[in-house]
Amino acid sequence: MRSVNNAVAALGVVTTVAAICPAALEAQVVRVEVEERVPFAGGHAFAETGPYEKIVGRLYIEVDPHDPANARVSDLGLAPTNDRGRVEVWTDFFLLKPVDPGRGNGRLLYDVANRGNKVALGTFNGGGGNDPTTLDDAGDGFLMEEGYSVLWSGWSGDVLAGNDRVQIGVPVARNADGSSIIGRIYAEMESTVYGLYIANVIEPGSDAATRRYHSLPFDWGSSRPYPSVSLDNSRATLVKRPSRDAMGLEIPRDEWSFGRAENGAVVPDPSWVYLDEGFEPGWLYDLVYEGKDPRVTGLGLAATRDVISFFRYGSDAEGPRANPLAGAVEYAYGYGGSQSGRFLHHFTYEGFNADLDGRFVFDAIMPHVAGSGKGIFSHRFGQTTRHGSHHEETLYPSDFFPFNSVHQVDPVTGASGSMLDRARASGHVPRIFFTQTSTEYWSRAASLLHTDVEGTVDAELDPSVRIYMIAGTAHNSMTGGVYQSPVNRASTRPVMRALLVALDRWVADGVEPPESRYPRIDDGTLVDLAAFRAGWPAIPGALAPEDYYQPFRLDPGPRWGSEGVADHVPPRIGPTFRTLVPAVDADGNEVAGIRLPHVAVPLATYTGWNLRDDSWGAGGMLTRWMGSYLAFPRTEAERSGLQDPRRSVQERYPTHEAYVDAVERVCRELMERGYLLEQDVAVLIREAAQRAW
Repeated sequence: MRSVNNAVAALGVVTTVAAICPAALEAQVVRVEVEERVPFAGGHAFAETGPYEKIVGRLYIEVDPHDPANARVSDLGLAPTNDRGRVEVWTDFFLLKPVDPGRGNGRLLYDVANRGNKVALGTFNGGGGNDPTTLDDAGDGFLMEEGYSVLWSGWSGDVLAGNDRVQIGVPVARNADGSSIIGRIYAEMESTVYGLYIANVIEPGSDAATRRYHSLPFDWGSSRPYPSVSLDNSRATLVKRPSRDAMGLEIPRDEWSFGRAENGAVVPDPSWVYLDEGFEPGWLYDLVYEGKDPRVTGLGLAATRDVISFFRYGSDAEGPRANPLAGAVEYAYGYGGSQSGRFLHHFTYEGFNADLDGRFVFDAIMPHVAGSGKGIFSHRFGQTTRHGSHHEETLYPSDFFPFNSVHQVDPVTGASGSMLDRARASGHVPRIFFTQTSTEYWSRAASLLHTDVEGTVDAELDPSVRIYMIAGTAHNSMTGGVYQSPVNRASTRPVMRALLVALDRWVADGVEPPESRYPRIDDGTLVDLAAFRAGWPAIPGALAPEDYYQPFRLDPGPRWGSEGVADHVPPRIGPTFRTLVPAVDADGNEVAGIRLPHVAVPLATYTGWNLRDDSWGAGGMLTRWMGSYLAFPRTEAERSGLQDPRRSVQERYPTHEAYVDAVERVCRELMERGYLLEQDVAVLIREAAQRAW
């Protein structure tokens, strides 16, 4: 299974290339500080690769604000420079690598940290944690047995310290005279107990669900918000509405303040809003206020480029720029889930896949569960954690034209282009696997990756791109999902492992990967809401959605695209892009995509969407990341009593052996087509055999 193509010989070539081109390193990583270097997993030997070590430290980077390669970093020219005229950045790094690099596979897998959190081990191994140290953290050891070096570093200047999150230190932009830059900032707030529902801590309809909180912070996702420049709210506005399409009601300034509730008192706080009447659960609150000192957020893009270039090409084995992977990397792959997948999409779109010496940064990337989105990753007062969805945050421009990997035109605005234009111009287009769950079609506009912006025709794909939808899975199933019960085993992990192997073979050996599998307009598997609702079975108590996410064409102003500066705060709203959703069969299961046994040999209906409970204050709205599990009736008598249109389990599978045989046939077909590995086929068959009947 491992793809070690004479890695030792190939690594010598990498070292030679790096030695010929040292100048770029002088402009990137200038110092490495190793804080910890210890055995990983207690020195456990992983198959042919042997033991691993954990190396934790910090990289110090200098960025040239005049280099054209950095031109897409907004406000870089307003950042302070050192005596060499360079902008200084530091980033944490966390590396797991084979103790003997010659026993590895010569591949570097870079996991784009999600809000500072490490995700890849959960996605591929079933282990994880923010400080992976033990054998349990390695899960089943898949990546280690394959021989990968796995790397994390900081990229988002918004990330709060704590919980072993990787961070980056970026400077603040200032006016030419050294004074603070002050600007208007938009922050959406919503009072929900969403996270508690996912963790099954409270039940819908409980007191906690309907409680009115009197103060909320205006950050999101472990981020550092920009505080108000003043506790005086006379230059700020607060507007509330039950949904984005409803008329907003401005709240009088004497009824709210910048502050938080604490022990029965209101404590002034420039990063919180205190509301006398309390926040309506599920309602949207639009705050516009003045903040100052914007971080040069786009340096996260440049730093990621420079970090990967250093670990991939840096040849120094000792000294201030000692590279722990010197001579050990033949190919580099980027993986990112959710926000991190959007980062990889945006990274490629902005043209950062060429290092300062014109070499490839990533040979391939895997943006996972990112929908069609990019992000607010190089913009003044950018909020990198924010992204649009059906109900929340629809005024954050995370989903913007162009979406396709080939040339397209927006007939409304007249804009044209593709997400690969800059990468093509430089000659650094990576191989790309876009992988999605069903949720991304409902809540993250995934269809825009492969249709026109009006949702009328399928678009072509660039030869470097493949798209895979894993049918009947939900956004949070990328790592198993906290809501996954022992019955609801709809994890994406088996497919992701097989696709990583396929991606590596495509890059290293030129072996064509499995064909794309996603819903399409031309075969009727990608449909509008009316067609979906017409095909949805009348499952008792399971209403079909009445709406889903269709991103607005947002206009933050004339400087947004070129300088990353918003002049319209919040942005002006234009017509929506038209998105589509996967069609379903008579059971309510999706007919397109990679159909794992839970969908192809079903015991239930699996969806990528879930409706909010009315107690959330926004009835009929989709939750952001959750799916649904709707079990089939067990017997014909149960089906008749429930008046369920779906066939019972008894009717489908006369014996348990018949069910297991059907699972095995599906698994082996998927394996033959490259969507499953043999080891995971065995696991899925064993789970089917052990499943209660």
